[in-house]
Amino acid sequence: MYRKLRNSLVFTVVLTSAVTRLFGQETRPSLPERASLEDVVSYALENRPAVHQALIDEEIGERDIASALSGWFPQINATGTYNWNIKIPTNVIAGNVIQLGQSHVGAAVLQADQQILNPSLIQASKAAKYIRQQNALNTENSYINTVVEVSKAYYDILTSEEQLNIIKENIQRLERQLSDAKARYETGIVDNTDFKRAQITLSNTLAEQKRVNELLTYKYAFLKELIGLPAEQQLTLSLASVSAMEKEMLLDTTQTVNYEQRVEFRQIQTVKQLQQLNTQYNKWTFLPSLSAFYNYAWDFRDPQLSGLFNEVFPRSVFGLTLNIPVFQGGRRIHEIRKSQLQETRIDWDIVNLKNQINTQYEMAMATYQANLNDWQVAQRNVALSEEVYNTIKLQYDEGIKTYLDLMTAETDLRTTQINYLNALFAVLAGKLDVQQALGQIEPQTN
Repeated sequence: MYRKLRNSLVFTVVLTSAVTRLFGQETRPSLPERASLEDVVSYALENRPAVHQALIDEEIGERDIASALSGWFPQINATGTYNWNIKIPTNVIAGNVIQLGQSHVGAAVLQADQQILNPSLIQASKAAKYIRQQNALNTENSYINTVVEVSKAYYDILTSEEQLNIIKENIQRLERQLSDAKARYETGIVDNTDFKRAQITLSNTLAEQKRVNELLTYKYAFLKELIGLPAEQQLTLSLASVSAMEKEMLLDTTQTVNYEQRVEFRQIQTVKQLQQLNTQYNKWTFLPSLSAFYNYAWDFRDPQLSGLFNEVFPRSVFGLTLNIPVFQGGRRIHEIRKSQLQETRIDWDIVNLKNQINTQYEMAMATYQANLNDWQVAQRNVALSEEVYNTIKLQYDEGIKTYLDLMTAETDLRTTQINYLNALFAVLAGKLDVQQALGQIEPQTN
């Protein structure tokens, strides 16, 4: 699934670039009127700048590989020369000093060189596979980070929207309580203390509503940034219910770490393979290099410049060049040893990465289980606080409890409801962290 999606996105990037060059503007796929989590993740994988940069880096890598391997093809060059022999060279032949050459000399040369045995080109050929693999893993890592970050931002908005609904319900209750307290005060049943307390509580709750609304504006802007949606475009989410989010939070806690599933582990393995190839290349430098060449030239010469091209004297030659490196001051031996030491260093990087992955997994799993326990406690507390509030509300209406008791029960109810939502978000975010630690995050199309 990942490879199909990556290949599709690479093609999309290339096609989009071509369309942009032709028409001078970029077209973006649109989101549904009410976007789900799958919608925003898919949009992000197609439009997030970091994803496009990773795909472009793959294309750049392909160009680098093609450039490096172009040395295997014939290298053809054409040159032209002109010399004016102000003083014609001389030579001694049979005791006579004889001038050799003409005053005006020109030549046009066409030469082709072909590498037959070249250690650098052999290394480039073998490294191409690992460089492609490295670039693909970088893109995969960008996908994984996008899925995790976008999912967390989406869940954060959902919990904030639900928190806003709870605050609105609390405001409605407080407005009714304020009206009741005012009526009791005006009829002389109680003094104005209850009325003023009700006003204070309502004002604080309205301020809290304003704060949550302002934060929601920022959270939507942040999600737009993550998915690559222009700031001027509207984003409306299909908000899942609390029960739907609860169904998404369970996780198998008996799973164990498989290093091969982590993209970071595969990245460092690729780095080691490239380093091993570099060590091999340093050994190949003891080999000779062999190349072939062929040229065809047209020589022109004449005593007068005006007659330089009156007659042509063609020549042609084919040959082989063998270069045998005999002694370079021990440089090649030092380079081999250096590369071997770098391999050993990468081995320790792998050991360190395994320890980091284990630690990350243990921390993510411990955090998830702690958050899950907090959510279970918060769920029970919500049920209890609702029961307490309803009981005290009845007792307050009957004149048994004071308004202070009712206000305390109201505050406890709101607090437990908010704590429940925060715990729910923490569990969902913790689940994503565990899945990322296990290497189980894979982008998928709808």
